[in-house]
Amino acid sequence: MKPEVHVRSVRRRRSEPPTPPPPPPLHLRNVLIYFGVALLILTLMVEGFLRDRPPQLPLPPIAYATEVRSALSEVADSLQVVVSWDLTLADPSGRPDSIRIKVVPEQQQRTFVTVQPSTQLADTLYLPAPQPGQTLTGISCATAEHPGVPSQESCTPWQYIRPAASAAVATDPSVINRIVIQPSGLQVDPDVDGKCLQWQRAHPDRSVWIAVNRTAVPECTGPNRKPTVAQFCAFAVLPDGRRVKTANSSNNSYCEELFVEWSRESYS
Repeated sequence: MKPEVHVRSVRRRRSEPPTPPPPPPLHLRNVLIYFGVALLILTLMVEGFLRDRPPQLPLPPIAYATEVRSALSEVADSLQVVVSWDLTLADPSGRPDSIRIKVVPEQQQRTFVTVQPSTQLADTLYLPAPQPGQTLTGISCATAEHPGVPSQESCTPWQYIRPAASAAVATDPSVINRIVIQPSGLQVDPDVDGKCLQWQRAHPDRSVWIAVNRTAVPECTGPNRKPTVAQFCAFAVLPDGRRVKTANSSNNSYCEELFVEWSRESYS
């Protein structure tokens, strides 16, 4: 017979974790030291801020017109001139009573003048549009009017070009019914001090355009933020009514886009 085996369970006592030692008592001396250091740092920061802060300069007593720009476009038989300007920073009491706007087209020997309140920063005038093949040049001025103070004009030159259609651009004028130039008119800023011409001579292998007839390199951008150069495309209308590109407008992506737009306008 096999002996019986008795298994007895042994209960172990659960050992309690040791109690953490109590934190050291907070000494008043340490508290005062920390507080003194923080107060010293705060004092130094405030003193440095007050000492390094630049003094506020007084504002000029009178505001003048500045940053005069013109945007030109054809509207029916007229040339629309949108003149915008800004005012220099000045004391609130130095705001002008009114703004006098003057547009002087040189070839028309006339002066167009309007007056607007000082709260307005733009105005629109209409001039007779130049004929095809002509370039209209002029200036736009804005003057801040102050009673008893001599006026000080701020002027910016501008020019608007309307190209003339010529049969010379066609390879065979005998079969051409009509030559059309696109765009029909374009604002082109004057090349002040010849900066664009100098840039083109220094970079003969580069194009002035960032976006043709919209954005050019800074050296070829004028006072009205318009390019100082322009590109025109010549298209032809054949006797049977078909519309084609001429030789000087072929293989040109800008002229391709204009041709598509002009064709849609013609057929619509």
